[in-house]
Amino acid sequence: MLDIILEKAGKQYNEDWIFSNLDFTFSTGNATVILGSNGSGKSTLLQVISSAIMPTQGNIRYEMKGNTIRPEHAFRLMSIAAPYIELIEEFTLTEMICFHRRLKPLVRNMSTSELIKVCQLENNADKPLKYFSSGMKQRLKLALAIMSDTQVLLLDEPVSNLDKAAIAWYNELIAKNTNDRLVVVSSNSIEEEFGFCNRQVRLEDYKKAPLPETASLHY
Repeated sequence: MLDIILEKAGKQYNEDWIFSNLDFTFSTGNATVILGSNGSGKSTLLQVISSAIMPTQGNIRYEMKGNTIRPEHAFRLMSIAAPYIELIEEFTLTEMICFHRRLKPLVRNMSTSELIKVCQLENNADKPLKYFSSGMKQRLKLALAIMSDTQVLLLDEPVSNLDKAAIAWYNELIAKNTNDRLVVVSSNSIEEEFGFCNRQVRLEDYKKAPLPETASLHY
């Protein structure tokens, strides 16, 4: 059981507060959607959760069975699919999956060929990713994240560039592979992205700047 605990957390860039005073606990077994318009800070909050960046205000803690995990170690427990996560375009599909598997194992010790089948890209195994369509790349990003053997799954606007059939594929993959995981999805209120989520965070509720005396970083 893993908990990611935000305590009065906020993130500031220059003079602007992206969000502030956010108290929330993300827990194993729950799927949470972060809702907000374009540019509202959903991706920033997801990066804070992932420990890629630290909050300006407040605190974030990672706890497993009562033990605290340092942020640099917590990242190893996570997989993420996001627009800012780049694929290595010179790699073929097979090479990209083999490279990923050296960093994070796949569920059920899945082989590279099995993941290619999950992506429904069997005819493109030896094609360089630079020749893939945006939809094919998005399917690969999602499959790599969802099928990684991690306790935490972070998805940033997951149905971007997906057609109707691919959205159905995404929802089926989610339904089969998110039990007993901590899942966080960011969305522009697109129901197909987060219909499975049972909790939500609305960023518009955390836009007020903190009082000066509370705007300090705690470790």
